[in-house]
Amino acid sequence: MAINIKPQQQIHAWYFAAAFLAIVLVQDLFSFNMSKIETIPYSQFQAMLHDGKVENLVVSDSRIEGDIKTPAKGAPTRFTTIRVSPALALSLDASHVTYAGSPPPGWLAGAMSWLLPLIFFWGIWLFVVRKMTGGGGGIGGIMGIGRSRARVYVETDTKVRFADVAGTDEAKAELQEVVEFLKAPQRYGRLGAHVPKGILLIGPPGTGKTLLARAVAGETGVPFFSISGSEFVEMIVGVGAARVRDMFKEARAKAPAIIFIDEIDALGAARNGPGMGGHDEKEQTLNQLLSEMDGFDPSTGLVILASTNRPEVLDPALLRAGRFDRQVLVDRPDRQGRTEILKIHLTKVKLAANVAPEAIAVMTPGFTGADLANLVNEAALLATRRDAPDITLADFEAAIERLIAGLEKRTRILGQHERSLVAFHEMGHAIVAMALPDTDPVHKISIIPRGIAALGYTMQRPTDERFLMSQNELIHRMTVLLAGRAAEQLVFGEVSTGASDDLIKATEIARSMVVRLGMDPILGQVAYEPERRNFLAGSASEGWRPRTYSDDTATSIDNAVRKLIEGAYRFAGQILAINESLLRMSAKELLDRETLEREQLEVLADKVKRPESGPRLLAS
Repeated sequence: MAINIKPQQQIHAWYFAAAFLAIVLVQDLFSFNMSKIETIPYSQFQAMLHDGKVENLVVSDSRIEGDIKTPAKGAPTRFTTIRVSPALALSLDASHVTYAGSPPPGWLAGAMSWLLPLIFFWGIWLFVVRKMTGGGGGIGGIMGIGRSRARVYVETDTKVRFADVAGTDEAKAELQEVVEFLKAPQRYGRLGAHVPKGILLIGPPGTGKTLLARAVAGETGVPFFSISGSEFVEMIVGVGAARVRDMFKEARAKAPAIIFIDEIDALGAARNGPGMGGHDEKEQTLNQLLSEMDGFDPSTGLVILASTNRPEVLDPALLRAGRFDRQVLVDRPDRQGRTEILKIHLTKVKLAANVAPEAIAVMTPGFTGADLANLVNEAALLATRRDAPDITLADFEAAIERLIAGLEKRTRILGQHERSLVAFHEMGHAIVAMALPDTDPVHKISIIPRGIAALGYTMQRPTDERFLMSQNELIHRMTVLLAGRAAEQLVFGEVSTGASDDLIKATEIARSMVVRLGMDPILGQVAYEPERRNFLAGSASEGWRPRTYSDDTATSIDNAVRKLIEGAYRFAGQILAINESLLRMSAKELLDRETLEREQLEVLADKVKRPESGPRLLAS
């Protein structure tokens, strides 16, 4: 049981402890400084007693005190000695030796002899308990193991506002209603409406879900309970459920308030799924959360916000109406959104006069808010390294290349044959991209190794935001990917391992066209595999797909994918064949320069011969 001591009681306790120590010290000083008292050996006392030099004796069980009759000038006038057994004293007197008694230990020394070990072992126990309870310490740490670990922010702590969040206008509009309800609940309650109990923010990592939740708390000025879903999960069964109960109890006491659970997938994964047993701690914690969400009235002003980038693993009971009523998508920003995000981050650095957020936004398709913040920091670091007075657009371009392709590795020395292979490979990509319509313009080519395995790269930048792609555009994209290997085959008569990543991407496009987009005339308008709905590229759920078609259909799918890949490869070879002289000349220039910028590539694009007709890869 935890004992609470009031501040007044604590003052009294310290007062009595100080008074006790003062009394002990005064007694010790008084006994130590008694004037003119000398401690003598018991043998000397026997001799003085025999000679009649002592008087006014005070005898106790262990001590004898008295006065010295004729003390020398300046000598003590009183003595004290420790008694020795009379029988033993007679024997010692006969031996003519000096002897003295030993005083028994005082009560303070006796008390410390058992008190100090007790304090020592109590300190060890307290240290171990703090480690076991994560710093809780003592009885409070053990008893508080089921307490909520949510961090509570008040209005002055949460300084984020909607003005600090950009690129998510639709999500902000959804959350603005929550802000208005918490500020004026009477306005929304007059017709019987109530604010949604729970709002789930879903989207890729780095898009600003947590920032939006903090902005809601900053706009409303109500207490903000922030906790991660993983902080509910413990080895001891029942601890997570106890923390859920305690968190809701604290939030109800401070309503109106906002509870924000970050990465709720760590807590709300589907029951009876992978890693969830029948009596698992996670399942009990999830059940308690569901119960708490059903057990409060939204009119009290308690709102639950949660975020996740894995909505596909959440339990259906968590997503039903009455719990998380709304799901707000916080997606990657478009060009206008990226421009608004950059305007916020660029105010914190020193820019050159010709740097515009719009120009950087064009160069960064697919970047999230976190990526853009990192980009601005990388550009500032690059400008600092070269001792520049401000950050130029060239610094941002170099930072984009570093984030996408990796760090330059000029110390990696390639042989002449390997450099030629890389140069022809990259020029193959560039020439085919210039020859085909509906492809992204080539911005830069380099044969300087970057990152872990990139020996060169061809950078294309889209001019428009694209949300749909036609069949021909997908085929052209595959053709550009396979053009590097086609250039190697055309010039050297053999292929290398440099196209491994290109083959993976081209095969993924072809397979998507066949099994998900219904673009094969033989297999028809059928989706043989579901669309991937997770926001984490390369997650474990991508590796396994349920198969719902026969072996004959699987064979037809493989043949259709192979037909698309081989057709795109032949088409790339045809384009390079009619541009072989330009390929050899531009590859030689790339070997000399190592990097071709946009100005040189624009001159090169005017010399490219384009095919008379496109590929017929989808014909039956």
